[in-house]
Amino acid sequence: MIDATILPLVKRAIARPARMLVARGIRADQVTFVGFGIGLMGVLAVWAGLFWLALTCLALNRLADGLDGAVARLTQPTDRGTFLDIALDFMFYGLFPLGFALHDPGANALPAAVLICSFIGTGSSFLAFSVIAEKRGITSDQYPTKGIYYLGGLTEGTETIGLFVAMCIFPAAFPWLAYAFALLCAITTGTRWLAGWRMFD
Repeated sequence: MIDATILPLVKRAIARPARMLVARGIRADQVTFVGFGIGLMGVLAVWAGLFWLALTCLALNRLADGLDGAVARLTQPTDRGTFLDIALDFMFYGLFPLGFALHDPGANALPAAVLICSFIGTGSSFLAFSVIAEKRGITSDQYPTKGIYYLGGLTEGTETIGLFVAMCIFPAAFPWLAYAFALLCAITTGTRWLAGWRMFD
């Protein structure tokens, strides 16, 4: 919902670090893989109940997610980089709630399952729309630098990361946070289905 507003601020903040990485010969794909590895460490930290460590890993993972695109734009963006970025992002989004389910299965397994299921709805509707938009040559004015068409909604990347931050700070509230966000994801999925139904006749 607020990604389009946040994105220009993020781009300005990471411009200098991205230039430093490029100057040292670091490639965008390398940043993507390192960021994903840090994200996996965050999932393990959640599983172990080390929530502040998980929060730190989450922050570093998201920093890498912004930097890889900035590095790519300063060098040579590739379809492989776009693929890796979106595929590993979606995997991380599913794994992070799983960490809470593994940490406390009795309290968190069901809400984590509901949340991950809702992510399948938002993710599949997002990617399906993007594929057909690409086929038809439709572009997004809100996200002109993205490698694929970005269809917005109530629950975009910024909101999802905000959820994960809240879960790390208030781990006991995980079930209620998961159910509430799953409801918002269901609304987002519904609006994307409707947008696709209306646009792709």
